[in-house]
Amino acid sequence: MADVRFLDRTTAPHIATLILIAGLSALTMNIFLPSLPGMAAWFDVPYSFMQLSVALYLALSAVLQVIIGPISDRYGRRLVLLWSLGLFMLATLGTLLAPNATVFLVFRMAQAVVAAGMVLSRAIVRDMVPGAQAASMIGYVTMGLSVVPMIGPVIGGVLDEWIGWQANFALLLVLGLVVLWLVWADLGETAELRRVSMAEQARQYPALLGSQRFWGYVLCAGFTSGTFFAYLGGAPFVGAQVFGLSSSEVGVLFALTAIGYAAGNFLAGRFSVRLGMNRMVFIGALVTCLGLGGLAILTLAGVHSAVVFFGFTVFVGLGNGMTLPNANAGMLSIRPDLAGTASGLGGAIQIGSGAALAAGAGALLKPGSSELPLVLLMLASAFLAVLSILWVQHRARRLGLSA
Repeated sequence: MADVRFLDRTTAPHIATLILIAGLSALTMNIFLPSLPGMAAWFDVPYSFMQLSVALYLALSAVLQVIIGPISDRYGRRLVLLWSLGLFMLATLGTLLAPNATVFLVFRMAQAVVAAGMVLSRAIVRDMVPGAQAASMIGYVTMGLSVVPMIGPVIGGVLDEWIGWQANFALLLVLGLVVLWLVWADLGETAELRRVSMAEQARQYPALLGSQRFWGYVLCAGFTSGTFFAYLGGAPFVGAQVFGLSSSEVGVLFALTAIGYAAGNFLAGRFSVRLGMNRMVFIGALVTCLGLGGLAILTLAGVHSAVVFFGFTVFVGLGNGMTLPNANAGMLSIRPDLAGTASGLGGAIQIGSGAALAAGAGALLKPGSSELPLVLLMLASAFLAVLSILWVQHRARRLGLSA
């Protein structure tokens, strides 16, 4: 375990700093979701156009993660985070000053640079501790940051009703400044810098992309988080258009998923070392799949209720919370010397699949739609996650590794 002293940038960062770095990335993704229908009306564009602010953000996050990981292996986690947070604040200012929806989307996409926080918080943990301990620590870090998405949509919905959607982005601007200072003051370099060119870094990719276990972990994480990203893309529409809820009510109901996520992260932190990464991934993926299967059965049976729809997403959060810390630690364990690159590549594939599912949710939900298309899309993604981790376990047994 690396030496840690809070607010001493000559040592590894405190866990609270890692929580806030990743938390800002999570908050940027979801604080404004209850405002989407109102923002569409403000800019006088269709909801599907404004929903691109979710899908395009995720898509650019995926692209950036391919770049951020290798750059951080070469130049260090600290420098990359400082630059990313500075650019994030400029982009956030742009969203506040945008005169139309197109300009807003451009700056919204630029906000995706804050994805460095999610990528590098994982890589920093892997720098500090090995193996299953990394899965456990990632679990505790993400349990802490799950408080952010739990309260984010609630705060966003209230700010939207009291002040307007712009208040959400003003809050992100202030929080970005706070996290930037914290990174400068507390985050010492944890990576063993590898003075190689980007081309040389890229030549390391086959070592990861040729690993079946790496792909299994990445696909499992992608399909698992894909259930949540599809939910992010479609739930505001379902809440407002199908169930007639206000933005603050949608924000409160979003908290149910985050409560499940916090519980799942706690279980990951508590039991990952004891049960092993692969078993925890499988249990979490199965919980998500069974929960969404139950919701699909009720919806097909004609049970249409906001309480039922949002209530069952607790299982999505619970399963994600158990699966993702372990799947992420698993993909980083394939080549520990390429932790930043693995986090970037894995995160890009993971977020890219999420972007596709978020866009798919927006395309499926048209005026007059019920919640059923979204439920079935989420269920299909969860089922593919189960198949992915089953393949990892099969491959591990063939290699004589712990399954």
